[in-house]
Amino acid sequence: MFKVTASLALLSLLSACTLVDGDQYSQKTLDAMAKSDQKLSQQLESVNLNLSNQTDYIESLESSIINLTNEVEVLKKNQRTTRVSSPTRAATSSSNKDKPELLASTVPNLKAGMIALGSLEHLYIDVVKSEFTARIDTGATTSSINAVDMQEFDRNGKRWVKFHVSDDSDPKARKWVEAPIIRHVKIRQSSSDQVERRPVVELWIQIGKVHEKAQFTLADRSQMDYPILLGREFIQDIAVVDVSRKFIQKKHHAETKK
Repeated sequence: MFKVTASLALLSLLSACTLVDGDQYSQKTLDAMAKSDQKLSQQLESVNLNLSNQTDYIESLESSIINLTNEVEVLKKNQRTTRVSSPTRAATSSSNKDKPELLASTVPNLKAGMIALGSLEHLYIDVVKSEFTARIDTGATTSSINAVDMQEFDRNGKRWVKFHVSDDSDPKARKWVEAPIIRHVKIRQSSSDQVERRPVVELWIQIGKVHEKAQFTLADRSQMDYPILLGREFIQDIAVVDVSRKFIQKKHHAETKK
């Protein structure tokens, strides 16, 4: 009888030990799985971060390609213009060869149809029948407008945008500018690394006696002194620039904005 009792007691003790060992093993397994999940989560976060960085890099490359393409087109046009105007330039003083823009603006006989522009000029926008101060910048490839309150919409199956030209006038008196969107461009602001997608529109403008269509990027020029910038793509075939002068061309309308 004693042997039977002892055997039962021994079996009970072994069973208890087995249960304890099983619980410990299960806890270790759960801990290992938790660590594995945490490691996988960290790896996924790292992969997502790398993908985000690569996307930003690709967008910056696309923006650079667009800018370089525009630069190449402008250089080609400038070469053609230089070949045509070389006899006039050769007749000027050799001491001023490093200042072609200033030289060209002081030549009495400009090419037919061309005008002289200063570093600032009055620019009239037909669609709003208003005049603004524009900065003339031969160092910039494209032209831009400081556009605020932008709203894109559909009209007759095409994408349009309306906006206000932001200047120092009363915001309540500003008129809506509406125009079809020609394309979008990506712009990297100088104050940040963020790439923004901005619409490009085409507007009829008048500056001096020149009345032409011009393409403008609707940009954020809130940090600039003037709401409109005219770049080389518009200037090169219609004007020469004298950066030492301002407002060579007169205003066109009595109802103007500064």
